[in-house]
Amino acid sequence: MPVFSLDDELVFPHPTLRDPDGLLAVGGSLSPERILLAYRWGIFPWFHSDQPILWWWLTPRLMVRPSEIHISHSVRNAINQKKFRVTIDKDFENVIHRCSAVPRPGQSGGTWILPEMIEAYTGLFRTGYAHSVEVMSDGKLVGGLYGIALGKIFFGESMFSEKPNASKTGFIFLAKHLESLGFEWIDCQQDTPHMRTLGGQLIAEDDFLNLLRENQRYLLNAKENGIKFI
Repeated sequence: MPVFSLDDELVFPHPTLRDPDGLLAVGGSLSPERILLAYRWGIFPWFHSDQPILWWWLTPRLMVRPSEIHISHSVRNAINQKKFRVTIDKDFENVIHRCSAVPRPGQSGGTWILPEMIEAYTGLFRTGYAHSVEVMSDGKLVGGLYGIALGKIFFGESMFSEKPNASKTGFIFLAKHLESLGFEWIDCQQDTPHMRTLGGQLIAEDDFLNLLRENQRYLLNAKENGIKFI
């Protein structure tokens, strides 16, 4: 299966043309227009400092329905005891920088949240597409996550946690917030045990494509900023 090389034209190959590992295309740019086009089709950038921009499309896809979020006993206790204060869109730059600094299993090549990625997603935050969740304890940021909201899908990017249950509390807060706004899915991109504990379920390729098409129709019939995120 060939991997497609992108130029300045604002286009992607069909997602089902990716290689067996999920790599779909190489090159292009991290312009806001290209990133948003990618997410509309469930494509996301992921690369290291010694690589060109790599674009991925993975299936089956791990997704969470905000209305079906799973809350474990320990997380529920943390919420009930008000161990954390959670906010939205109050400190995006700090959240993305903290996410970039977290050591992760299998990430021996260094973080994929490179300076150019931080710049691109911070720009999307300023235009209202990217959003952050901040989890505070004793006035300090101890957890958080960020992603992109398009239509009725929130495309999660990364999270970090410096105290037990901090990121899970932030994710649950986000899910409840998304549910109140009419969002139908949270895209987790990759299948991880952490996201499984929060209610993640694998969506088959054809079903994922149908979800993306439905979201496209929603975007065509609604103003991009028709839903107020906060």
